[in-house]
Amino acid sequence: MTQSKQTTVALIGAGSMGSAIGRVLTQGGARVLTSLEGRSAASVARAREAGMEDASLEALSMCDFIMSIVPPAVAIETAERMAFVIANSNAKPVYIDCNAISPDTVAKIARVIESAGTPFVDGAIIGAPSSPKFYMSGPHAARTQALADAGLVVRALDGPNGAASALKMSYAGITKGLTALGSAMSLAAMRNGAGDALFAELAESQPALAKWLAGNVPRMPPKAYRWVAEMEEIAQFIGADFAEHRIYEGAAGLYARLAKDKDATDALERFFDEARK
Repeated sequence: MTQSKQTTVALIGAGSMGSAIGRVLTQGGARVLTSLEGRSAASVARAREAGMEDASLEALSMCDFIMSIVPPAVAIETAERMAFVIANSNAKPVYIDCNAISPDTVAKIARVIESAGTPFVDGAIIGAPSSPKFYMSGPHAARTQALADAGLVVRALDGPNGAASALKMSYAGITKGLTALGSAMSLAAMRNGAGDALFAELAESQPALAKWLAGNVPRMPPKAYRWVAEMEEIAQFIGADFAEHRIYEGAAGLYARLAKDKDATDALERFFDEARK
């Protein structure tokens, strides 16, 4: 009986999400490589615990798939770096951009990757590291079935490159936009002596919303710095011709401030911790 070839996956980005995905893939029988150069000790430990192997960029380019899971601000730079390596390699892996970027940014990355002669897939991750779902779109999306066979939850969309990212932008615009709105108004209420009354009213008249905010706002501060570029991408996705794009420019500014303003984030955490009691 012929043994099937082991799927090899290069994961660019060994953070909490990347390592969690790497663990699922290795447990599903795939071989997962990543570059740990310049990564923090915590990231290195997570990657190794997930069964991922440290490798050079050249070795990554020889995998069946390359999955880019990096902050949105460096998605293009990452693609350019890998495209250079792929162009000088005999292997032509499927490059999947899984970052929170607008369809316009997807199009730029697709051009970079395809110029290296390798197929591109637009990917979007929705969900926490413990239970991510992957939406894939574009002409090569069906090829990602191998990742589903290795344990990932993969849903191929019947749409072009950009469709998966449009879904991600829309979903994150609602969820992370609501987190921004709840944070902004809670801080404003606290500054003006109405914080307790605000949450009491929400708990009475909007209990589902109060519960959602109490569960999500306190988890936001460590991620705020990463959400800045994502909000900017959402504003770009909406388009400057539509006034609502300014909502997300404002959210980007809020998250940029909260990434540095520990007094504000501590106040939010205390506020919602008290509200949950």
